Amino acid sequence: MKQQVLKALANPAHIFYVPYSLAVMNFAIQFIIYMVVFIVSLVATNGREPVSPMFFLLSVIAVHSIIAVFSKRDPQLGQIVSAKIQLFKKKIPGKLAA
Repeated sequence: MKQQVLKALANPAHIFYVPYSLAVMNFAIQFIIYMVVFIVSLVATNGREPVSPMFFLLSVIAVHSIIAVFSKRDPQLGQIVSAKIQLFKKKIPGKLAA
């Protein structure tokens, strides 16, 4: 029983080699950015030339690949990022550099 708990803590869930929390955050942030760019391009061109969804897919794949490379070096990267976000929410910016 002890070994299973340690294994679950040492190996967080992954989606295509990226920790689950980082993969979801990446997709959500990229989707929001794409929606803003898409709406701005629709308004700016009066609906004649919207931004292609292929840019969204390519940017998600590129950023996901970069995160996969960094998370290969540090398997606990997702937990580190979520801990930093929690410190930021508690307004403890001095501890963010540590």
